[in-house]
Amino acid sequence: MSRPRIVIVGAGFAGYRTARTLSRLTRHQADITLLNPTDYFLYLPLLPQVAAGILEPRRVSVSLSGTLPHVRLVLGEADGIDLDGRTVHYTGPEGEEGTLAYDRLVLAAGSVNKLLPIPGVAEHAHGFRGLPEALYLRDHVTRQVELAAAADDRAECAARCTFVVVGAGYTGTEVAAHGAMYTDAQVRKHPMRTGMRPRWMLLDVAPRVMPEMDERLSRTAERVLRQRGVEVRMGTSVREATHDGVVLTDGSTVDTRTLVWCVGVRPDPLVESLGLPMERGRLLVDPHLQVPGRPELFACGDVAAVPDLNQPGQYTPMTAQHAWRHGKVCAHNVVASLGRGQRRTYRHRDLGFVVDLGGAKAAANPLGLPMSGPAAGAVTRGYHLAAMPGNRVRVAADWLLDAVLPRQAVQLGLVRSWSVPLESSSPEVARVPGRPERAGTAGTAGTDAGAAGRRPDGGETKNEPSGEPADEQPSTEPARNQAGGEPAKNQPGREPAKGQPGGEPAKNQPGGEPAKGQPGGEPGGSGSQHGQAKGGQSGSPRASGKPRRAVEAAGPRPARGGSGKPGKSSRASGAGSAGKRPTAPSGPSRSAGPPTDPGPEPPANQPPPGPDIAPGPVRRTDGRAAEGDS
Repeated sequence: MSRPRIVIVGAGFAGYRTARTLSRLTRHQADITLLNPTDYFLYLPLLPQVAAGILEPRRVSVSLSGTLPHVRLVLGEADGIDLDGRTVHYTGPEGEEGTLAYDRLVLAAGSVNKLLPIPGVAEHAHGFRGLPEALYLRDHVTRQVELAAAADDRAECAARCTFVVVGAGYTGTEVAAHGAMYTDAQVRKHPMRTGMRPRWMLLDVAPRVMPEMDERLSRTAERVLRQRGVEVRMGTSVREATHDGVVLTDGSTVDTRTLVWCVGVRPDPLVESLGLPMERGRLLVDPHLQVPGRPELFACGDVAAVPDLNQPGQYTPMTAQHAWRHGKVCAHNVVASLGRGQRRTYRHRDLGFVVDLGGAKAAANPLGLPMSGPAAGAVTRGYHLAAMPGNRVRVAADWLLDAVLPRQAVQLGLVRSWSVPLESSSPEVARVPGRPERAGTAGTAGTDAGAAGRRPDGGETKNEPSGEPADEQPSTEPARNQAGGEPAKNQPGREPAKGQPGGEPAKNQPGGEPAKGQPGGEPGGSGSQHGQAKGGQSGSPRASGKPRRAVEAAGPRPARGGSGKPGKSSRASGAGSAGKRPTAPSGPSRSAGPPTDPGPEPPANQPPPGPDIAPGPVRRTDGRAAEGDS
């Protein structure tokens, strides 16, 4: 008898716990495959400490292969599921494609940033859902403080050292609390010429900070924020975002270069294409985490609408605490469906919440007992150490070093602004040079019902706009040379420009291509570019059955139109032939101000140097030897 094949999509809290429990329960009598775009499990609650320089990135990332020795890890992102054929189609990190067959499938794909139809947010804001976004925010905040310290103009200094966080849930509150401590430490060592101090603002339409928690804990968190100088504005949000600042719903304007989007999350769009019953963007399951009518299909975590047996008619919220418990119950029920053990229903008991506010400050209510101050800080860090599936000693060591040594306020520049767009459908993976992610995948965050009225970690809010963005709103793909978009041409870190050493010959030079408008060259004009950008717009690929994500591998790859696979469309939106790159669609530009954080990107429509082009100095054509020639 063949061994049963179990495929798990996603290695978040739910997927990781499912894989670990299954590995123990099956006793190596089943083939367990874990499909995930990264090779680590990310412990999200400690991500604000990475952005604040307390913890190094590897401390909050637990190796999948190192902690799941009997589970096969496949790197890739699922972009299609054939329920009748029992197969999962995926795309690997370098653009390769594959298919996984299964007897049991567990969907634990997690969630992505939730967008609202607010002009300019997709172009000028950044989320906080993955390591790349945390590393970018750390570099960006450090750079803005350094630039503000060197500025002589008070207006420029004030704009650069003003940081706006939208969303006062768990994530937004912790980001603002840790961020204020981080920038204050920088300014103490290097005071600003103008004598100004960093300014942090926390905005939310809710009536109080962290409305999901007990009111006493909410007051504790707000008191700590205000003591650190954070400007907390409840009942206020962003009406419009621009390059130079934001316009608030109360009519005021704030000059800033930093907008952190922590409004909330929505379920991964993968489940929308299955054609199964949904509840606010989440897949409906029974109390056993099984999809009705599909005995081979299970779902848990943020993509699953799990009935809350303690509150009939309600569903468990999208929190890490529930996802972690979902995984354990799901693993037991998968094994039971294979004929071993008894099925379990998911019933939870609230153990309380913890919120780390930096330093010795925290807000916690373990087992319903409200706590604040150093005692809450000790409970909070103890809880995180106990909950982490690995790296406990390293995390504790970093906390100890942070208590006795100053933080290293340096910017490494490893993650650029365009690498972490807000509308990314894979916030855990930084965008790489090459084909940009297709617009419409994650930019349609306001189109599903699940996005309406959801707060961070699954709580409910009021008065939050939702719905599909209007046609006149900015497109979801940022313009070139803008933050979150493609970087400017000829920037360092990519291929050399034409005519430079190691690059292609310059146009109109011997051996080079003729320039546009010259004999033998391409005709001038920009009409083709506008037409291509217009054709690159697309709606959500879920409902139409199109592939889920654009390939983010370095370098272009041929379109899939000639692959011979029925029902598959090209991954390059707007690219009609192999090697073409879709141009950035039109939208509001940041040309009014200086470009921020340009990243490496090759010149548009320029093929990389081939083997027939030898790198090295350009030789002179007038018969004389150039300097350095032999």
